[in-house]
Amino acid sequence: MTDSNGGGEKKGIFSKFLDGVERVGNKLPHPFMLFVYLALGVIGLSWFISLFNISFEHPGTGETEQIQSMLSADGIEYILSSMLDNFTGFAPLGLVLVMMFGIGLAQKVGLIETFMKKTILNAPKSLITYAIIATGIMGNLASDAAFVIVPPLAAMVFYAIGRHPLAGIAAGFAGVGAGFTANVIITGTDALLAGISTEAARTINAEALITPVDNWYFMLFSVVMLMFVGAWITEKIIEPRLGKYDPSLGEDDVVGQKIEEITPEKNRGLRNAGIAGLIYTILVSLLIVPGNAILRGEGGTIVPSPFLTHIVPIILFFFIVVAIAYGLTVKMIKSTKDIPEFMADSMKDMSGYIVLIFAASQFIAYFEWTNLGAFIAVSGAETLTNLNFTGLPVIVGFIILAAVLNLFIFSGSAQWVLMAPIFIPMFMLLDYNPAFVQLAYRIADSSTNIITPLNPYVVMVLAFMKRYDKNAGFGTLITIMLPYSLIFLGIWIAIFIAWTLLGIPIGPGVGMN
Repeated sequence: MTDSNGGGEKKGIFSKFLDGVERVGNKLPHPFMLFVYLALGVIGLSWFISLFNISFEHPGTGETEQIQSMLSADGIEYILSSMLDNFTGFAPLGLVLVMMFGIGLAQKVGLIETFMKKTILNAPKSLITYAIIATGIMGNLASDAAFVIVPPLAAMVFYAIGRHPLAGIAAGFAGVGAGFTANVIITGTDALLAGISTEAARTINAEALITPVDNWYFMLFSVVMLMFVGAWITEKIIEPRLGKYDPSLGEDDVVGQKIEEITPEKNRGLRNAGIAGLIYTILVSLLIVPGNAILRGEGGTIVPSPFLTHIVPIILFFFIVVAIAYGLTVKMIKSTKDIPEFMADSMKDMSGYIVLIFAASQFIAYFEWTNLGAFIAVSGAETLTNLNFTGLPVIVGFIILAAVLNLFIFSGSAQWVLMAPIFIPMFMLLDYNPAFVQLAYRIADSSTNIITPLNPYVVMVLAFMKRYDKNAGFGTLITIMLPYSLIFLGIWIAIFIAWTLLGIPIGPGVGMN
């Protein structure tokens, strides 16, 4: 494929396809307005279908239901009376905001950034690629901040040890973008997606609950897989293709640049945060490990148990503890008033999410109240059963569909809010666990993050690349990121299939059905 920025050069087929994706995606409204339009669409569609008096058996209650029109007297009253409850009662809202109190505090005091730098800079040269990708994956604790920190740091490290800096950027971007949904510990993403899935699942089963740990085992394994596969792609495909780096292609300030060292004070901060985190973990373990521990379930079970049910506040306190230990050491926290101020500052970064959730929560509530969600789920499940398109093939088809849609809707939460109310109920009727469907979505969403032109960080990463190669263009970026995207997706699907066939739980007590 030729570089699309190559002034008059003929574009390849894939380059033309990406241009089309960019054009279509740029015409899509802001995610907030998208859900406003979808809510209006539900209102209109419910009125139209209700004219035909279509009925169906609700799979959750067994009762015969009809599509309820939102333009009826009851519908208009529901719109007005439920608006606040739809918003404040939306499960992901509280989960994510609470998680961000702790993670945001750790980010604002500098703990997460220092940890990422320390991991990369201290890695042996032979393991530097693995360290960069692993740090990028773990960096999703800092949400989008990892996109700003890891790729340019990786380029500097690669340049300093005589390797091609663009390969470093590629490895860092692959870890942060394609590995966004994987992690070693439970993050805000886990809480966000679980909340959306729970809302969708309750259209079929009012008692359904998807917890933030329901995909943990698979995502924990995914960290290892992405690290090794990503390093192999970087060293065996990307670097040989890029060849030897020519410093004359870079900006003047690139030559001789130095990497800022971690100060002794920050090192002490990391040490103290580690000690505090270890003490906290031991204390929590004392509430879990003994057979009669208070965080175990009835009969001493872990699955289910209060520990798993209340995992979010447990993780919240962990981040608060390590963040305070680090902040006090590096003097970012000088008095108790600094703690709530940093928390409040982190909430500013969540303002866009809160606004989006207001519109998304109305769309989902309308979808449920009108019975459109249950009707589409029942009809879709019946169609798939009649076509004998069930089992793993239909889930793999769903993964591919979600991966393609991700090229047009970059926001993972916005896309899942759109897809979950349709696909989770439908797959539940085919006897799939909603957490299993959520996992399939996460695989798809992560894999194509790094090649969609609608990723707002693509432009920023391209700017990093141009510092080292003035001739680099969008085509250059897509060319070096495409192998990561396709290989990650292919291997992830293969592991997903094998995992399912072997009957391995994807999370504590959670399987395919």
